[in-house]
Amino acid sequence: MPELPEVESVRQGLDQTIIGKTIQAIEVRWPKIIQSKSIDEFKMKLVNQTIQQIKRRGKFLLIYLDKDVLISHLRMEGKYFLKSKEERLDKHTHVIFRFNDQMELRYNDVRKFGRMQLVPIGEEYQTKSIIKLGPEPIEGQLFTNDMKQFLMNKTKAIKTILLDQTLVAGIGNIYADEILFDAGIHPTRPGKTLSTFEIEVLRQSIINIMQEAIKYGGSTIRTYHNMLGEDGTYQDYHKVYGKKNESCSRCKTMIEKIQLNGRGTHYCPHCQK
Repeated sequence: MPELPEVESVRQGLDQTIIGKTIQAIEVRWPKIIQSKSIDEFKMKLVNQTIQQIKRRGKFLLIYLDKDVLISHLRMEGKYFLKSKEERLDKHTHVIFRFNDQMELRYNDVRKFGRMQLVPIGEEYQTKSIIKLGPEPIEGQLFTNDMKQFLMNKTKAIKTILLDQTLVAGIGNIYADEILFDAGIHPTRPGKTLSTFEIEVLRQSIINIMQEAIKYGGSTIRTYHNMLGEDGTYQDYHKVYGKKNESCSRCKTMIEKIQLNGRGTHYCPHCQK
């Protein structure tokens, strides 16, 4: 599943390629992707609107038009590609935004889990999916004291908490493993057991790992590609994720993998006691 760094890479690609384009028509080939009571109304509202800017909140893309915001969640396999209208359609293309310059923004999704929602500008941060999100994993938004207050009574495993999106937005399975290794915290530790010092270390690891992953265009583990069809390269820098039975880069202990609330979880039993 694309996590924050991968979605940010997609956002950057969209920002470079579709700003200023006007939507002439929309074709919806898989209606379940659109969160609207009426597909016709969804299409009607978008026609003749021009794309003004692209933002991101957690794992959600926010595509700003003249009057509305298209909120897009890529889920497991969602991808965007800018193509000429003459180029052959892929069988996994489910939504097509046709522009007035003969180009098309195509949404591909092998599993069809992605979702799109159109809301008026000003209501985007009040939607059910976005309003519950925690702060972005950046300096100036994520604070130790807020994290301490959030964790003080939490009995769930710290990895499970990181995946919840309410402590901090955008972290998925890959980066939760990498963050906890970087912070030296065992993934099964109950949140309330973390000391103030450990929380500060965790905060810094969250910021550092996520920013590094953005720098390298995210991680391509199976099928993720950015807008230009390019792989991310941060997988080359993973320390624990996907490293079961390989030597820890710090202490040479074998990396272990367990199941934690249904998610494969990688850690070093020596560095993360």
